[in-house]
Amino acid sequence: MGIQAIADQIRPKVESSGFEQSVKFDTGSDGVLVIDGETVSTTDAPTDCTIKLSLEDLEGLISGDLSPTTAFMTGKLKVEGDMSVAMALSQFIG
Repeated sequence: MGIQAIADQIRPKVESSGFEQSVKFDTGSDGVLVIDGETVSTTDAPTDCTIKLSLEDLEGLISGDLSPTTAFMTGKLKVEGDMSVAMALSQFIG
């Protein structure tokens, strides 16, 4: 699954989430997924928090097969910026 397919998959959850911050999932050469409030985009932009991980791990997070806590603790994802924003994502992602 590509980054655009992931964006399309999570868009309905994000639009109804009430999320007010911004976060970027940076998958390196596979692209970025930016959630800004209730908007989802694949265009790079400055955000409150950046989560760096592989496209495969992002797919696992979205599908619920990979726990965000486990991914963080095992080094599969790295968080830069406001950690509370990353934690707020668990309400509707995964």
